[in-house]
Amino acid sequence: EHSTEHIYNEIAYPLVEGVTEGYNGTIFAYGQTGSGKSFTMQGVVDPSSQKGIIPRAFEHIFESIQCAENAKFLLRASSLEIYNEDVRDLLGADTKQKLE
Repeated sequence: EHSTEHIYNEIAYPLVEGVTEGYNGTIFAYGQTGSGKSFTMQGVVDPSSQKGIIPRAFEHIFESIQCAENAKFLLRASSLEIYNEDVRDLLGADTKQKLE
């Protein structure tokens, strides 16, 4: 019943703030097939109110980097899918390849 914006502000925003301060952060989406995990994480481009957690987090991180003075950042992101006990890297060159 909540928008992705509400979910981001309530759950992910504090986590991403911690990431901008140097802490590691993980957002774990778990649930049955068709329950809305992909939509919540990715969303849609238009309307912008339906952007998912991932694009909102990236905007948040890059805005924080732009505003930071006298600091260096190393940004590393991964997106893994676990399905039927198979793990795949969704950001890898071959998203069909299973990881060990």
